[in-house]
Amino acid sequence: MTKHTRRQSRRSTKAVERKALALDAPGAPVPLLNESQRLRLEHRSAFENITSNGTISACVMIVAAVAAVICANTDAYEAVHAFFERPVAIDICGWTFSLTFELFVNDFLMGIFFLLVGTELKYEMTVGQLKRPRQAMLPMLAAVGGVIAPACIYAFVNRDGAIYGWAIPMATDIAFALGVLSLLGSRVPPAIKVFFSTLAIADDLLAIVAIALFYGQTPQLGWLAAAAVVTCLLIALNVRRHFRLAPYLALGLVLWFFVYQSGIHATLAGVILAFTIPARSDIDASGLVGWLQAKLPELEDRFDDKTHILGQHDFTHAVYGVERIMHRVTPPLQRLENAISTPVNFIILPLFAFVNAQVRLVGVDPASVLFDPVAIGTYLGMLLGKPIGIVGMTCALIKLGLAEMPQGVGWRHIVGVGILGGIGFTMSILISGLAFGGAPAELLASKTAILAGSISSAAIGLIYMRFACRE
Repeated sequence: MTKHTRRQSRRSTKAVERKALALDAPGAPVPLLNESQRLRLEHRSAFENITSNGTISACVMIVAAVAAVICANTDAYEAVHAFFERPVAIDICGWTFSLTFELFVNDFLMGIFFLLVGTELKYEMTVGQLKRPRQAMLPMLAAVGGVIAPACIYAFVNRDGAIYGWAIPMATDIAFALGVLSLLGSRVPPAIKVFFSTLAIADDLLAIVAIALFYGQTPQLGWLAAAAVVTCLLIALNVRRHFRLAPYLALGLVLWFFVYQSGIHATLAGVILAFTIPARSDIDASGLVGWLQAKLPELEDRFDDKTHILGQHDFTHAVYGVERIMHRVTPPLQRLENAISTPVNFIILPLFAFVNAQVRLVGVDPASVLFDPVAIGTYLGMLLGKPIGIVGMTCALIKLGLAEMPQGVGWRHIVGVGILGGIGFTMSILISGLAFGGAPAELLASKTAILAGSISSAAIGLIYMRFACRE
């Protein structure tokens, strides 16, 4: 099930909830909610529909990036930049831990983003497209082609220079790309959305591996050993079937600190944490309906409509028991995803975009930026490398008989997916900061190219897919 399908499923769930609460059943003998309560719940449902819309979340991130570029080229830049660089220190018994606001966003808050990415990866590996290797093989291997080709183009252009940024153009921004694709609505066949979602997830996984292997500092073995111990504790919680989220999150915070101190990029702690959180229910769901039916007579016997609810201790105690059981039905992994998806999409990613898209061109020769090999390699890698790699790998696999084209997907659609794959905002900016954190000129060139490449890929891909999906 893709992210888009899961959003649709959540909306359907809300409709079921409204019916269960007698909101859609005017003939019910005793409505559960009065008019004001019903309106509050409907407003909440409307808010949830907005926050689960990928197009809206992508637009919010774009607005934040545009605001960052505008801010960077005004007089407010110095004050904003000084705020980003101001350290905040925590002193505990003479031991000091210091973190600037920029590092807090890029290392800690983005760790929560990676936690969300990890939950989506685990979801797909458990019940989604990645569970069926044969069906997932074509888009996953196409993602490999979409990683290799951009990296090769960048490396060729920068073979005598800043080759360390080779991974910058290889990442596809899932939220941004799927948000653009959703603008086409029902004209896009479901098979294309599944193909593109699987490709983007595999692409994210490859980007995570690249960050872990090539963009950390020299590992500190002591801190790595401590992180390994915490990981083992998290696994032990899972094996012992502990289903409360609080212990996982507490240990996850400790894991983040140890990984941060080890020299490996701390956001990887989010992925590790996600894969240790249980993806199954705490109860046997197959017996839930029968258990509830057996409980109903007890609840009915204990309820007294002539007594205030505070005085009905037997009834409220029985209801509390039902609440505890019902809370255990939803897997912890799903509860976590529901809890963090809206803050990530509407707070963390826009904040990351604003902090990292500060492209200041005041006093800079535009030609020196546009013709910088880093900018050229990044832009061509995103705009040309992605479609070449994705289409080329797909073609090779099908021609060799190693895979089959999904039903309902044509070559024109694969080309469109390749173009949209060049949208690489979030991961690309993160990698550029890791690659060129100490080289302002290269960092400026790479960020400028990332913005230009993402906008170009989105615009060209959207126009192309409008025509490709008509045929």
